[in-house]
Amino acid sequence: MKLSSVVVVAGMLASWCGAGAVSAAEPAKDWVALFNGKNLDGWKQQGGGIVKVEDGCLACTQVDGKGGDLFTTNKYDNFECRFTYKVNWPFNSGVWFRDEYQFDILKYANPVAFSGSLYCPGKLFITKNADESLENRDGWNEGRIFANGDHLVLWLNGKRTGDCHDASHATGRIGVQIHPGDAFKGKGITFKSIEVRPLAAGEEPKD
Repeated sequence: MKLSSVVVVAGMLASWCGAGAVSAAEPAKDWVALFNGKNLDGWKQQGGGIVKVEDGCLACTQVDGKGGDLFTTNKYDNFECRFTYKVNWPFNSGVWFRDEYQFDILKYANPVAFSGSLYCPGKLFITKNADESLENRDGWNEGRIFANGDHLVLWLNGKRTGDCHDASHATGRIGVQIHPGDAFKGKGITFKSIEVRPLAAGEEPKD
């Protein structure tokens, strides 16, 4: 999220795509990979930060205190998105959807909010995850977003962390935030997979 006051813990960036990785869910026929594991086709970077493909993973970091974003070139309205990520703490990141909503990935002090919270510029947290234990801060995590009409639902590692109705934004891109700030220099987030599938009108979220 676009805030600078965070409370975070330290971690390591190296060898994220190697041993100890959590297996992603089995692909279904209607799931489409947004990240192909080879290059940044279908994505466009905005602002600063460093984005590259390493060992089949999407690695995003910054080394000069300047942040940026990586967005899809396509827009999405009603969809479900699932992604596998790991963070080199301390960091503050998130997965944008419909341009302005964000599945936040952070540890925030006031108000208390952890990864899996729903952030929106101008509204701060629309929903907050208050359970820090849901996230594996030393390994891989599975995030999921459901956006159908004004119904927005988030999950972290299979646990529903947010469920609300908000009609502020109906369509937009999916993206990754690289947060600015000197505290995050040399830190970052890595994605092993990012997938999306369309939703039919009236389709309900399933745990």
